[in-house]
Amino acid sequence: MWLKKNVDTVKALLKKYREIVMYLIFGGLAAAVSALSYFVASWGFGLSAWLSSIVSWIFAVTFAFITNKIFVFQSKNKTKEDALKEALLFFAMRLSSLALNVIIMLVFVDWMNLHEPLIFLVAQFVVLVFNYVASKFWVFREEKS
Repeated sequence: MWLKKNVDTVKALLKKYREIVMYLIFGGLAAAVSALSYFVASWGFGLSAWLSSIVSWIFAVTFAFITNKIFVFQSKNKTKEDALKEALLFFAMRLSSLALNVIIMLVFVDWMNLHEPLIFLVAQFVVLVFNYVASKFWVFREEKS
């Protein structure tokens, strides 16, 4: 009885928060894609750190776009034009969040000399929230007919 009640509670919570749970799962996988592609570019192909970072970002954001579109926000666009618009907007939002991350690190670490690991974690949280909100309300929003 106790087990069934708790399983039912977990199922209800997962159903209620499915989108956020899926966003966090696929975000973790995107981080893994980023790390793997970085090290393949850097160690496997001998690219510089900055170029490997760019390659890594492209792979991670592409993976994030596909998984967010299909599994997280379950986009229902009907045309190739809509899909292209979503992709361009998604990449633009991710470029914005990259800039946001850099600005946070520049201001709080480089200029204000605050604790780098703490600021890094705060910046990651801010970027995570920004990316979720941008994806939900701008990129993959359902069009009202």
